[in-house]
Amino acid sequence: MNMDSPLFRHPAPPAATTASICCYCGTGCGVRVHTEGGRVTGVSGDASHPSSLGKLCSKGRALADTVRDDGARVLRAQWRDSRAAPRRDIALDAALDLAADRLADIIGRHGPDAVAFYLSGQLLTEDYAVFNKLARGLVGTNNIDTNSRLCMSSAVAGYKLTLGADAPPACYDDIGLADTVLIAGSNAAHAHPILFRRLEAAKQARPDMRIILVDPRRTDTAELADLHLPILPGSDVALFHAMLHVMQDEGLLDHAHIARHTTGFAALRERIAACPPALAQDICGVPAADIATAARWFGRAGAALSLYTMGLNQSSSGTAKNAALIHLHLATGQIGKPGAGPFSLTGQPNAMGGREAGGMATLLPGHRDPADAGHRAEVAALWGVEQLPVRPGLPALEMFEALHDGRIKAIWIAATNPAQSLPDQARVRAALARAELVIVQEAYTGGETLDYADLVLPAATWPEKEGTVTNSERRISRVRAAIVAPGDARSDWRLAAGVAQRLAARIAPARAALFAYPDEAAVFAEHAASTAGRDLDYSALTYRILDELGPQQWPYRPGQPPSRRLYADGIYATADGRARFVAVDHAPVAEPVTADYPLRLTTGRLRDHWHSLARTALSPSLVRHVEAPWLSLHPDDMRELGVAEDALAVLRSRRGEVVLPARADASLRRGQAWLPMHWGSAFMAGDGINALTNPARDPVSRQPELKHCAIAVTPAALPWRAAGWVRGDAATLRRALASWLRRFPYAVLLPSAIAGGGLCVAIGAARAPAATELAALYDALGLGAGATGAVAVYDDPARGKLRRAALDQGRPRAFFLAGDLLAHDTLAAWADGGAAPASLARLLMGQDAGTPRARTICVCVGVTDRAIAAGIADGLDLDGLKQTLGCATGCGSCAPEISRMISCARTTKATHDDSARIQ
Repeated sequence: MNMDSPLFRHPAPPAATTASICCYCGTGCGVRVHTEGGRVTGVSGDASHPSSLGKLCSKGRALADTVRDDGARVLRAQWRDSRAAPRRDIALDAALDLAADRLADIIGRHGPDAVAFYLSGQLLTEDYAVFNKLARGLVGTNNIDTNSRLCMSSAVAGYKLTLGADAPPACYDDIGLADTVLIAGSNAAHAHPILFRRLEAAKQARPDMRIILVDPRRTDTAELADLHLPILPGSDVALFHAMLHVMQDEGLLDHAHIARHTTGFAALRERIAACPPALAQDICGVPAADIATAARWFGRAGAALSLYTMGLNQSSSGTAKNAALIHLHLATGQIGKPGAGPFSLTGQPNAMGGREAGGMATLLPGHRDPADAGHRAEVAALWGVEQLPVRPGLPALEMFEALHDGRIKAIWIAATNPAQSLPDQARVRAALARAELVIVQEAYTGGETLDYADLVLPAATWPEKEGTVTNSERRISRVRAAIVAPGDARSDWRLAAGVAQRLAARIAPARAALFAYPDEAAVFAEHAASTAGRDLDYSALTYRILDELGPQQWPYRPGQPPSRRLYADGIYATADGRARFVAVDHAPVAEPVTADYPLRLTTGRLRDHWHSLARTALSPSLVRHVEAPWLSLHPDDMRELGVAEDALAVLRSRRGEVVLPARADASLRRGQAWLPMHWGSAFMAGDGINALTNPARDPVSRQPELKHCAIAVTPAALPWRAAGWVRGDAATLRRALASWLRRFPYAVLLPSAIAGGGLCVAIGAARAPAATELAALYDALGLGAGATGAVAVYDDPARGKLRRAALDQGRPRAFFLAGDLLAHDTLAAWADGGAAPASLARLLMGQDAGTPRARTICVCVGVTDRAIAAGIADGLDLDGLKQTLGCATGCGSCAPEISRMISCARTTKATHDDSARIQ
């Protein structure tokens, strides 16, 4: 009987729409996933979701592009018998058995603390709950941590030190109700675009609203600010102390709130008295008058709200910075009321849910403390085990240090990419190489960590999973599967439970039943019960309630309405009900500049990319705006360093180096440099951006200082430049070309935004490669001797010029240029559907520059810089451009860049007109 016959095939699912949640930042936007025939056909905003009200940013709008079942996805489990052997596909059940066998063996030989789990804020709460139970309740180790250690742990520590619990007290509606908004260390216009749109709307509706931005760099967020304080990196505590100093001197403190609801202010008063604005001016590098203005706006506001993220958190003094900001609210009574409060914006979609589930070395479920014997006993009873481990677990960086020195033998990594995201990549990769067993549970093939995996488990991802996430405003939402996961991919909690049951059979048979969950709802019910009686209590919440009533904020206690804001009654989550002032001090950055490393490097996010590019690089529309990394420097620094615009430069820190093109950015302070954080060795030569960054960490939160390090920049002596493109599956092509990343000091593989996808390659070298090396590259690009169809060739080896192009139905399907890249944009524009050059031969010979390719500015609508420039030349302002071109009418994130283009054009025209009048 032929089971492949159409008679035995199930009919394709009909068209449907599924309500779920975006998988990017912690805003937690509601999405409607549109499917037909079992495939995602589009994504739109969910107007019924209270956090986003139907809005989506450029990344959320492009989610359908990232749903793949091709070479970009991990579809089968893989195993290698030795590090020297390649991995091979194996059956999923065999992979789960192998994981259990190897873990049981390592536990038996070295003890439970020889095993570690490194998880992700992109997991669902149910995933976290099962992994946590596996680590602590079965293996018997507290060595479980998450990449939230890299982004949110200082915010957690700051809340706990001052307010008593990891609980943001404000909500999104407060953005529209605040009189003053202090944004600290956040480029919300890029990192939290939908919340930034709310702030823009509030500012437009109430122009008297004051917005203060604290950021060393002038970002798109600064375009909305009434006051920008471009402080020196690391000086936030001095700034906040000086603001409190002004508020105290001018009678702007709420002494009644301080007396009734707080402790510790007397000790802090001594610190702030010693930090007047005149002193802070020297520490922070901003005028004392501006500090005083910020203090007055905050202290006199009817409602003051602060929004903050990585600029405070990713620091060796991140906890102190968070506490110092929260002090502004406690001292002025700006907490627990509409429009007010210290509001940490979460970076990942479920960093909050992971903390609720206890998925960090320093946490247990329900915001409990693993160092508290009573808390351990409560969780043990909930799980039905005798006891939990006592020995403290290792946070992320310490975990990899223990892997490096052999104390940890096995590490299970799920939904994160430490071989790109952790600082000091050389040491991280050495640690992974030394491990006895590396298990990587992953959905996408592009992550650098897969290179170190002994066992790969295929994970389901958005929109293939069911469960819950908690966003920045403590709102729990249902994640729903819209399609079936491809291949052998399974939900992360199911993979963890499958290994747990097998491992239990080997080391503790009675505990196998602890992981026999029938579905996600059962996992959630067990987790929700663990919150009963705690500050975050949502023990009354169920899937049924979430399905019927929609997303809900915690606490969600039996018989009580949900809380929009916390601490309205002035009772905090501390033993005595009082918030605590903490006598923190300003501390300098962990790595000051020196004569050898004279520049301050900071890193940040881009508007249309996410983390390590594994997902966003799959969307051509997202790639169109920014296709490659670069180094930003002040123009005067570039002149002093002898680095020309777009020339290659060598960036060195005490830990490593990378080579990148440099660009002038007059908004930077002299002596500062900036890099986008997203690129790792999967896309560029060397160990990626985090080859440079600093592993120094906060003493309380253990969060590393990813935001700042000292570097040196010198011109790169790499005169030979080349660039090429080939159409095809980018993931497959990248694997074929990966060796080229290791051959040159500068090499970048770029997912292509050209129609038909594919991959771009850019190379810099001291000399042209040997003929055999070039032949291999030509073959990989489909331009070699075995290429199908005709290949146009113009080579001038004596001058290092090499030019090749292959056509398919009248358009390029691949090209390669070396020594002279003038034809690159023209060929790319032609391949992308643009006009053909008058003569391909003249173009390749360098006799016709052709038409350069336009760059996309508005990703949502697909509007290019060329179209916008033409509209500006016709006299259109931003509203006119919106009406005629549709740009900035999607998510709106491109509006600041378009406004700068308008301003620049007007300045240029005014200068030209002045010159004409003088003549």
